[in-house]
Amino acid sequence: MKMKTLSLTLGLSGTALAAVLVLPALAQESLLPEGFGNPAETPAPRPTPTPSPTAPPASGSAPVNGNVPPAVAPTVGTTSANAPAEAEEGEEGEEVESGGLKYDLPPGARRLLTRIGPLTPETGGLAPDAFGVRGQYAAAIMGKTNGQFASRWGQILLRRSLASAIDTPDTINGADLAAARASLLLRMGESIAARWIVQSVDYDRASPRLVAAAQQTYLANADPAGMCPYVPAGLAHGDEQSWRLASAICSGLSGEAGPAGWAIGRVRSSGKISNFDILLTERVLGATGAGRRSTTIEWDNIDRLTSWRFGMATATAIPVPEALRTSAPSNIKSWTVLAPMTDMASRIAAAPEAATRGVLSSEAYVSLLSAAASEEEPAEAVTAQTEQLRAAFRLATGADRYAAMERLWGAGANPAGRYAAMVATARAAAALPVNTEVGGDPWQLLGSMLAGGYDENAIAWVPAVSVGSRAWGVLAVGSPRPLSGMSAGAVGQFAGDDDSADALRSKFLLAGLAGLGRLDASAAASAASDLEVDLGKQTRWSRAIMAAAERREPGMVALLAAAGMQGEWSKVPPYHLYYIVRALRDVGLASEARMIAAEALVRV
Repeated sequence: MKMKTLSLTLGLSGTALAAVLVLPALAQESLLPEGFGNPAETPAPRPTPTPSPTAPPASGSAPVNGNVPPAVAPTVGTTSANAPAEAEEGEEGEEVESGGLKYDLPPGARRLLTRIGPLTPETGGLAPDAFGVRGQYAAAIMGKTNGQFASRWGQILLRRSLASAIDTPDTINGADLAAARASLLLRMGESIAARWIVQSVDYDRASPRLVAAAQQTYLANADPAGMCPYVPAGLAHGDEQSWRLASAICSGLSGEAGPAGWAIGRVRSSGKISNFDILLTERVLGATGAGRRSTTIEWDNIDRLTSWRFGMATATAIPVPEALRTSAPSNIKSWTVLAPMTDMASRIAAAPEAATRGVLSSEAYVSLLSAAASEEEPAEAVTAQTEQLRAAFRLATGADRYAAMERLWGAGANPAGRYAAMVATARAAAALPVNTEVGGDPWQLLGSMLAGGYDENAIAWVPAVSVGSRAWGVLAVGSPRPLSGMSAGAVGQFAGDDDSADALRSKFLLAGLAGLGRLDASAAASAASDLEVDLGKQTRWSRAIMAAAERREPGMVALLAAAGMQGEWSKVPPYHLYYIVRALRDVGLASEARMIAAEALVRV
């Protein structure tokens, strides 16, 4: 009974349990930019299949209560070079890791380092050659990208790219490239996708970089046992003290209290790890039955939430103070949302930011809200929000449903919260009858549809919008087909009503139209002159993304596009958006290009 309880608490995988029992620098000039998507009366909307906001099947998804009311939870969505391998040949050809541990899978079950990743083109991934042949180059860019992107759709596309089964270039060890991919995914808050990548490499073939990434990945997933296969390599090549703590946990899982206590003692005597982190480890040991005493966790003097603290506390259901949750980095907040063992209040508090970033799909976000509302004593704010969502999906008239959506869009305390509400209402917005009275500029309605990738539903509203309105601008770049009458004059008419700082919204409209090829060169030049913007500005980054597009490398284009959108939309130069849209279109990702351009107009 004790082991059953433990497995539920720690979420141990079969692989982890079995394991318990047994760059070069970038060029002098930086490549990075400066400064671093079921009402009975209404037929269900038909999403466009090409934009893939939730392309990796589990990315951004959260465990969903099976009793989610169908009126609230939608069921349709869019949506150094040539480094040697760490293994060496043992007797009779059996591979043995450098520490001497034998890998117990037969040769036919081994996975090669020549192609790593779970997603194929048939399951939503990119082609194997999507990142080209310059592996060290790709890994270096990944390492310099902070994971905080202005665009939700940029994050969705990059997650899909990084999780694809891609060929390993000859210029890099496959495990090192996997480490760079997993580490970037963790900075993006994509803990589940990072685990896919780590688990795509047999642990005895993990390079020191992948071993380090594996530790962070299993902490992000609150699965301490997942670190166990990597302990010998971690002790040999990594942060010795943190791996000693991991070894103590793994000894406890195998029932070896003596070695566990010895490892804890070594770490404590070193003075290199805070006593609080050691106490958290002892709490995990206590859950295994190997702890010698109960451990009380007091957060009084702790000023930040680290990956170790998140992983250990979450695995053992230790409540984290709200102040630490609130001040935690964005990626840890996303880990919180994706960890099903986290208390519901903490997940709900972090969910709007995760939905805005693209970690949660529209469907997953609504499902999480529904699960929270179905708890025994749901919070009042959650109850009110889900009631408005139900109203948006199932009230009798389109006008009433639209009014419910407007209340949700206006309830956000900040721009990110308001956009999160648009993400939540994406399917309800797409299902709204076109003859509904929505006012003269329903840009939020269209923005909500496009947040979920419902571009075919959005284009049906063209007759209802006025040329030059914000809604018209959103459709001009977001619709699957160009609108008629596109000209410099139309852009100028849009700019005349633009209330954004420095006319940034108008500049983004021009950048999107020019990048999509929906405005001829002379009209684009005229509009650019009027808006005083240089869309053709050349930088190392712009040359790199266009060169990747010319080589037909969609994965590299997606990576460089994300690098060009780090920070907030207000900090993204218009010429960046132009090159991003143009490059994505050139490599066959026009749908994603359109969604990114439309998102820019909605969020500035």
